[in-house]
Amino acid sequence: MYSEAAQPSFRDIVPEDAVVEQVSTGHLFTEGPVWDPREGALLWVDITGDTIWKWIPGVGRSVFLSPSGKSNGLTFDRQGRLVAAGWSSRRIWRREHDGSIIPLATHHQGVRIGVPNDIVVRSDGSIYWTDSVSGLRAPGFETDEDLQIYRPGVALFRVVPETGEVTMVTDEVPGANGLAFSPDESLLYVNDSRAKHIKVFDVQPDGSLANGRIWATGYRSATKVDVNGNVYVTADGIAVIDPAGTYLGRIAVPEHTTNLCWGGDDLKTLYITGGGSVYRIRLLAQGCPVFDPGQVPA
Repeated sequence: MYSEAAQPSFRDIVPEDAVVEQVSTGHLFTEGPVWDPREGALLWVDITGDTIWKWIPGVGRSVFLSPSGKSNGLTFDRQGRLVAAGWSSRRIWRREHDGSIIPLATHHQGVRIGVPNDIVVRSDGSIYWTDSVSGLRAPGFETDEDLQIYRPGVALFRVVPETGEVTMVTDEVPGANGLAFSPDESLLYVNDSRAKHIKVFDVQPDGSLANGRIWATGYRSATKVDVNGNVYVTADGIAVIDPAGTYLGRIAVPEHTTNLCWGGDDLKTLYITGGGSVYRIRLLAQGCPVFDPGQVPA
């Protein structure tokens, strides 16, 4: 059985005959998947393998970038440029259209940031990421960069690429990991891996956060949303939660899940990273696009 329904409405999202398929395997630690609609390609990271991979349906996989600074979360900005949470390189970086890579954030108030984990881009172009210190010396994730911990706490940061201004938007999530905006960007969900709950914040017009509160409990890792505001979380497989916080059901996955993203021409394929593999499942729900390729300058 590939899915378990806790509420009847779960079957409006995950059909009973939906099958989890393996896309790629033989990696060390997969994470950070993101779909590129221009190529119809999936990108993901193998953190321990220090590589970003690309896979095109019907074509297969290839190395996209190696070494990758043992990057973690990936996304695209509104111009279609790849943006990465550079875990072991301890920076937020962007890949330009010509293939060059530029750092966007390395410090906050003169202090070196920790290890960027997950990452999202708001429609105004500002970039949010969760930042911790837990991976500086983790086997396989370790860095050749400065190992000194300058700021011991976990925080959520924001950078405005045009100015380079870095601000801390909250330190109220001690185990901050996955994060995702609601479809209208009025809410930001932040998963606390330590406390095993999801906090939600109201996003203010200036990009700051307010009114942080626990939204759902029992979940601890990566987070994504669909166009109807349902939340998908890596748990024991993939848990699906409706906008009111009600648990709808679970998608079973053969390996421990680490992250997920929407893909395919219609954004109804859910891609899932876990262990040494990448998986996919076709759903009835549609994911939120990361960027609109029709708005990207030629």
